Order: sequence, then C-alpha cells, then structure tokens
Amino acid sequence: MIKLIFISFIIIIISSCSFNQSKISSIRIVGSDTMFELVNDLVLEFNKEHPEIVINVFGGGSKYGIEALINGEADICTSSRKLYPDEAKKLVNKFNTLGVAHLVAIDALSIFVNRNNPIDNISHETLKNIFTGKIVKWSDLGFVNDKIQPVIRNIDSGTYLFFKEYVLDGEEYSNNCIEFNTTKKVVDFITFNINAIGYGGIGYAGEVKTLSVDGIFPNTQNILNNKYPYFRYLYFFTIKEPEGNLKLFIDWVISSKGQKIVEKSGYFPLWFVNE
Repeated sequence: MIKLIFISFIIIIISSCSFNQSKISSIRIVGSDTMFELVNDLVLEFNKEHPEIVINVFGGGSKYGIEALINGEADICTSSRKLYPDEAKKLVNKFNTLGVAHLVAIDALSIFVNRNNPIDNISHETLKNIFTGKIVKWSDLGFVNDKIQPVIRNIDSGTYLFFKEYVLDGEEYSNNCIEFNTTKKVVDFITFNINAIGYGGIGYAGEVKTLSVDGIFPNTQNILNNKYPYFRYLYFFTIKEPEGNLKLFIDWVISSKGQKIVEKSGYFPLWFVNE
C-alpha cells in the first residue's frame, strides 16, 4: 500500500513537471556581439509582459550566429550585416529557403578614442590610413609624438567586415592592430590607453569619446537623414516566417514598445517613437 502511494506520488510529480514544461517555450538567439546587450535589454523588457517565454541570448559574432542558424542551433540569428551569397546558398540547400530578414534597429559604427585624447574629429582618409598602417603616430595629426594603437574586432565579427569595406575601402588591416573578440573589450582597452583608437556599435560609447567623421557626429538627426557615413541596419534572421511565440517576440521588438528600448539602449529606432 505504501509502495503504491509512493509510485502514485512520483507519477503526479512527473505529470506536473510535464505540464509546466509544456507551458514554457524556449527561444535561442545567437550572433552579433554588437547586438548582445541590446537584445538582452529587449528580452528583459519583453519578459515583463511574457514571463512564460524563455529566451536565451548568446554572442559569438554575426558569422557564428549565421552558422548556428544554418545548423539548426538558433531560432534567431542576430547580425550586423546581410547574409553573404554562400550563406544564403547553404540555407537554400538545407531548408529550401533564403531565410527571412527582420530589421530591428539602426546602428552608427562609431570611432572611439580615450576621453583624454584631444582629437574630436577625424577624416575618412585619416581613419583609413591609421588602420592600414600609413599613419602610425599622433604627431602626424598635430598631437603628441606617441604611437597610435589601433584596436579592432576579430574576423568573425560583422563589424570587422563592415569597417574593412566602408572605412578601409576593402584594403587590409595593419599588422599593428590589436584584435579583440568583443566590442566591450575594445572599449575597455581604449578606456585605459590614451593612445588607442577603435570602433564599435554606438551602444558601447559610454566610457570613451566618440569622434565626428568629416565633421559629422553620429547623432539621431544625422543618422535618420543619412548624413553620417557609417550607419547600418541591425538584423534578426530566421529560417522562415516566424510563428507562435517567435513571431510574438519579433513583432514586439519592431513595435513602438520594442523600439523605445532600442533607443534607451543607445541605438537608433527604425522611426521616431513618440512617448
């Protein structure tokens, strides 16, 4: 009799756990380091309305996220760039779809220096020459005779590739560059090194100085008027049109509620959001 009661109790516990698990939907988001803090902010706010939906966020870079999506290891890939043709081909071969792109925010790839650095503006050409190794001392720009230390992201980063395409005009990075695998590490290095210069998403600008480029500062007006030269869209990619809780989350992100969080996180919303 005692044994029977014990077995019945175990069955009730298992049934209860199964019922609770069926109530929880898990979404796995993988990709862009630029978007990592932004997506965490979005998830935190979204879960205030939908605590039953479990969302796990991982970084690793845009390339890593796209690979995770292709391998079926992510429900959403976050990316600071579009898919490359070979990546789209892999999606077609595996899922018979090119995937679906969702615009979620606008970023200004920003140029960062130490707050004690006297420079406030830099030209496109000077920036290119610094990161390709043609300019190596701050004295070439009229400052102290110290070596410039360029700081970059790693090759798996969409930001690394964007900078190479739009700032270096396709030229190779200098061997003098120090490489970090996250934007936070880039910013941390610049914070404690007065001779460093680097780049990253504008949401990471808090502890460093952001430079104007050719006299144009990355602010809301210059971004939305397409004046700042290094602005870009930030994406969610899914294998197919989202359904269920996946659609609920993505729709919330691009709604006025989600776009307000985008703005509070230091990025630019897709449109002006009224309070």
